[in-house]
Amino acid sequence: MSADNIGFALLLLGVLLLVAKLVRVKWRLAQRLFLPGSIIGGAIALLLGPDVFGNIASALGTDRFTEGGLFGSDIQQVWSSLPGLLISVVFAGLFLGQKMPKMREAGRLAGPQIAFGLTLSSGQYVVGLLLALLLLSPVFGLPPLSGALIEIGFEGGHGTAAGLGNTFSEVGFPAGQDLALGMATIGLISGIVLGIVLINWGVRSGRTTQLRSDATPSVAERMGLVEKENRRAAATLTVHPSSIEPLALHFGLLAVAIIIGQLLLWGLQALENMLWVETIEIFGYVPLFPLAMLGGILLQFVIDRFDRAQIVDRLMIERIQGFALDMLIIAALGTLSLEVIANNIVPFLLLAGCGLIWCAGAFLLLAPRMLPDHWFERGIGDFGQSMGVTATGLILMRIADPELRTPAYPAFGYKQLIVEPFFGGGLVTASAIPLIAQFGAVPLLIVMAVLLVAALLTGLLYFGRRPAPSTPETALTRQD
Repeated sequence: MSADNIGFALLLLGVLLLVAKLVRVKWRLAQRLFLPGSIIGGAIALLLGPDVFGNIASALGTDRFTEGGLFGSDIQQVWSSLPGLLISVVFAGLFLGQKMPKMREAGRLAGPQIAFGLTLSSGQYVVGLLLALLLLSPVFGLPPLSGALIEIGFEGGHGTAAGLGNTFSEVGFPAGQDLALGMATIGLISGIVLGIVLINWGVRSGRTTQLRSDATPSVAERMGLVEKENRRAAATLTVHPSSIEPLALHFGLLAVAIIIGQLLLWGLQALENMLWVETIEIFGYVPLFPLAMLGGILLQFVIDRFDRAQIVDRLMIERIQGFALDMLIIAALGTLSLEVIANNIVPFLLLAGCGLIWCAGAFLLLAPRMLPDHWFERGIGDFGQSMGVTATGLILMRIADPELRTPAYPAFGYKQLIVEPFFGGGLVTASAIPLIAQFGAVPLLIVMAVLLVAALLTGLLYFGRRPAPSTPETALTRQD
């Protein structure tokens, strides 16, 4: 793998992103589905890869493209290595540049949201593990590890699925990454499509509080463009470029967060080796990215304490995260093995179908009873995230609450600070695979079932019975 190959592979990802953006602007279906450019670009890369273009070329009489497709095996090798690196950049910046709220403040607003979010996340494990133990393992021969694929693919998304590639390989289930990536793709598209269907149903049935039947996204929003009158700066210059390039400064902060995460991981691995020698090995399989997130949290506490000049710009961090995530998704989808999914198509569809039923059922049946006010606007964000990524939830909330008049956004944000370190790519997601490999699926199933029951009871019997706020901004007559 030469430096030229690495550089050219990165350039190709940039070209694919531009082509994908043009497709989004011109293709009506992509606009209706609000498909991100990275997903479109990844689909293009997949179609031009060995499993599609290579097989078509082979059927036409040439084996030149069998190994690497149109791009070649060297480019495919670079792309397959990128997700595990870039996911740490994404997670290291999750909390950088935003002030850590007081627990009491976050809990008061986000308590119901946390209960509902934990219900969705733990429920995905319960549904997946039960399906694996009762059907996938005894009938289709898949390992119990397959029970974690719903949460990894749906709640975690493409970045988490790609970032766990080495972990899947080390525990003897290399097909898990391809299945998780396929699950993430199904979840993302289904989340957006079903989310828009649910919003239309909510408008027609009067369950939305801010949206009426005549409110639709603008043409520019569907094309993924920002109208001139609504454009704002993508980031803020907090230091003078003559001293240091602001982008370089923020990249350095992300680098520090990742290094802190790596030191934490090495420390935990050393501690594990000292205590259990070779009888138990968990942190040896845990990837870097959830520890990089903890590194970012620790670094942000230091920044809150000493950064009087407020030089850390959240928007700049988000731009770096967005760039890394777009590149990650295209690289991951471009190296996805369709053969693995085809060989496990029935278990794959069972997992995806059960995950979809759980998320949709939780939104329709539990959200009205667990969220005391504006349940539709608040619940649709968690539904979108549980099916795809955070961006999916934000898109659906923006459609349902275009003027940001409900408490959906701050509640969702505070919930992220509490739930994100554990689920959706956090410590629980990262450790689930090695835990199942070491102890089996039943102990994790019991823990997740207990958490599910606790979250349900808290949401239904405590938060769900609290009266809705009486302020003009948040008052609402509950609709069940």
